Order: sequence, then C-alpha cells, then structure tokens
Amino acid sequence: MRAPAFWWRPPSQPGARARLLAPLGWLYGAATAYRMRGAGWSAPVPVLCCGNIGAGGAGKTPLALDLAQRAIARGRRPAFLSRGYGGRMTQGIRVDPARHTARDVGDEPLLLARIAPCHVGANRARAARQAIAEGADCLIMDDGLQNPTLCPDIALVVVNGRTGFGNGRVLPAGPLREPVPAGLARAQGVVVIGPDEYGVTRWLEPGLPCFTATLRQDVSDVPRGRPVIAFAGIAHPARFFDGLARAGIPPVRCVGFADHHPYTPADWQHLRTLATRQDACLVTTLKDAVRLPASWRRQVHTVGLALAWNDAAMPERILDLWLDRKDG
Repeated sequence: MRAPAFWWRPPSQPGARARLLAPLGWLYGAATAYRMRGAGWSAPVPVLCCGNIGAGGAGKTPLALDLAQRAIARGRRPAFLSRGYGGRMTQGIRVDPARHTARDVGDEPLLLARIAPCHVGANRARAARQAIAEGADCLIMDDGLQNPTLCPDIALVVVNGRTGFGNGRVLPAGPLREPVPAGLARAQGVVVIGPDEYGVTRWLEPGLPCFTATLRQDVSDVPRGRPVIAFAGIAHPARFFDGLARAGIPPVRCVGFADHHPYTPADWQHLRTLATRQDACLVTTLKDAVRLPASWRRQVHTVGLALAWNDAAMPERILDLWLDRKDG
C-alpha cells in the first residue's frame, strides 16, 4: 500500500484522520508491546539489527550491506537474516539468487545474497541457527526491531532525516509500528540517513549514540542524451525520481507503484508503450529490477544506492560495538 499523505504531517498538527484513527494506533502499539515482552533467543555469535520504528523504507538494507562488507573486510563471515517480505517461502531457507525469485523470497534478500549468505524466515531465531550451522560467525538482521524471536546484541534504529517519525502516531493513524520511546528504548544507536530536516535528534535521549550518513545513487548504468522514463515500486518513489533529477537525468515521465509491487505483464506493457512513444529508456532501482523477469530486466537500466558516512570513524565504531560483543 502507499502511505497516506496525513502520515507525514507535523506531529503537532496530525490532522482529523490521524486523531480519528488514534484508538486503533493505541491497540496496534499495545499488540507490539505484548509481542515483544519476551527476550528472544540469544545467539552464540554477535547479532546486529538494522531496524526502524516506522513502516517503509528508511535505508535499512543499504546500511546492512555496508556493514556486512566492512565485516568481511575484517575477515569475518557475516550472514543476513530477513523476513523475506513479499515472498512465499517464510519457513526458513537460504536464498539462492540463481534459483529463487522475488516471489519466492522477497526483493531485499536477493540484493543481500549478492554480498553474503542470506537466510529468510519469519522466525529469525530458526534462521539464525541455520546460518550459524553453515559457518556464519556474525549475523545482521535486515529489519526485525519488532521481531521477538531473536535478541540482537546491537540494535540500530534507521531513520530518514527528511520524513523522520512522520506525524508521530502508530499505525494506522501514522507510519509507526510502535511508539517512538518504546522502540528507542531497545536501541543502542540511531542512524539518520540524509540531512536531519525533521529534527530526529530532538526525540533522542541523552547518551544514545547518533550516527549520520547519506544515500548516493549510482547512475553509471543510465545512458546520457536519451529521454528517461523512471519507474519504482518502493516506499518513497519520489526520492528516486528526485535523485535522478539532481544527477542531471530528469525523467520525462515518472511512474510510481506501491512498495514491493509485483510487476505484471500489463504493467510491463504500459511501461514499454510509454518508452516507445517517447523513444525513451526505462530506468528503475536495483530493488525493483530483481522483481522483474530476466527478459524484462535486460531491457531496463538500473540505479543502485551506496551509503556514504559523514564521518569515516562512525561505521568502524559500530563494528567494534557489534563484533566485540561475544568475542573472546
């Protein structure tokens, strides 16, 4: 589903719909608190959670990929744990990009599995045991702050600096999975992606480490000098479209879909028709590309994302906190 506009109103002015839905938000928050009342399984290897308090994209997967690559550079053997949102295989499986599709395991696990083994399962503890049995000496949960089955040693709350915590209300009154104080109470740090226009730091308790970074688009695959039709089925398609324009590639047409949208032949025909009419090339995100059949994927140009830390010492500090937890 697409996030309604009132979710992003200022917390001091949530609007009538948010107030009307507030009782349901209280119930949702209470259900999350009840589900999280247990401690979860404590793995024998260090576990890092890249999670968030709000629904939708904040930059968790790019953060998880960045930290995994840094762990590999230190000689470690990380594995990813993912719920596999949108996939039908939820009972615990190691992702094989050569065999599985996004309909099998979800889109993000296919991206993660390019870097390190990725195990998909609704029960993160079961997936963790499988990963450890196969040789992982440290684990990264891509999302999972609200998953009660596995206890992370380090939990990072990832927040987009522009949208922050939205109107500050819990689903469906706002974008939050739980109240901000409850989520932050389980965190050992916060990672703010992009300029803090929202004022995320005002919500943080003194002493909670706050790390900052930006996401940079890799547009090297996009041809210059041709019209571009951009399409994306991510949490915030406008961020992708705006990024192309800032990179000097303003799309002549932007087509947005819901997050994790499963592309259909009708969708593809529509996009191809638009491109043919304007002699344009089709451009999308890597996350969208993995949801396309191979024959379609070969006809689009993809844009990747890379995390750039505002201070080179920040990720090394995170790795020290994470990897040293159970060493020795």
